[in-house]
Amino acid sequence: MVTIADDQLDRTFSALAHPIRRSILGRLARGGAPSVSELAEPFDVSLMAVSKHLKVMEEAGLVRRRRDGRIHRCSFDPTAFDAATAWIDRHRAYWTQQLDGLAAYLEETAESHGSEVETQQDQPKQGGE
Repeated sequence: MVTIADDQLDRTFSALAHPIRRSILGRLARGGAPSVSELAEPFDVSLMAVSKHLKVMEEAGLVRRRRDGRIHRCSFDPTAFDAATAWIDRHRAYWTQQLDGLAAYLEETAESHGSEVETQQDQPKQGGE
């Protein structure tokens, strides 16, 4: 069952999936409220394409857009990352525990089989090799 929180996570991760959107977010995260035109300058895409990228990020709650006369100014809203950060932290904790367990198992296995490997290497090979 998909919940509202899952839908928000999907929008957040989808917004972060594109390199242009990540670059725009990085610029907005440094502060200020640049115009859409200013945000579009470093990219070799149309103003309309940048506007569409901004819309995706607005729908994810990552960007706020306000009108200043005819100019649209954008700013970063970090609160949208809260749910994504919590999701990542939960999964990081799970996988850290799993991988730590695997590492411990491999170390134990290597220690218990280490003497067997050394013994096998010391024995002469059969078959005239």
